Amino acid sequence: MPQVTMYCTAVCPYCVRAERLLASKNVSITKIRVDLHPEQRDAMIERTGRRTVPQIFIGDVHVGGFDDLALLDSKGGLDPLLAA
Repeated sequence: MPQVTMYCTAVCPYCVRAERLLASKNVSITKIRVDLHPEQRDAMIERTGRRTVPQIFIGDVHVGGFDDLALLDSKGGLDPLLAA
């Protein structure tokens, strides 16, 4: 299973929802807290072109935010990506 990385903050409800969805698939997440490490927000923006959290990567694939993750799951694309 590829590494799953999520840029997040402590108080973001979409981060919590993304974490729950991934946990339901028994996925371990490496969290990068941009609220505790502001320099990581700059790295996230440079890497994704987006300013909002969560920003989720499965391996080197940028999935996007929670809505993107949920849509990918509903279309059957999340499980194959996690199994790669």
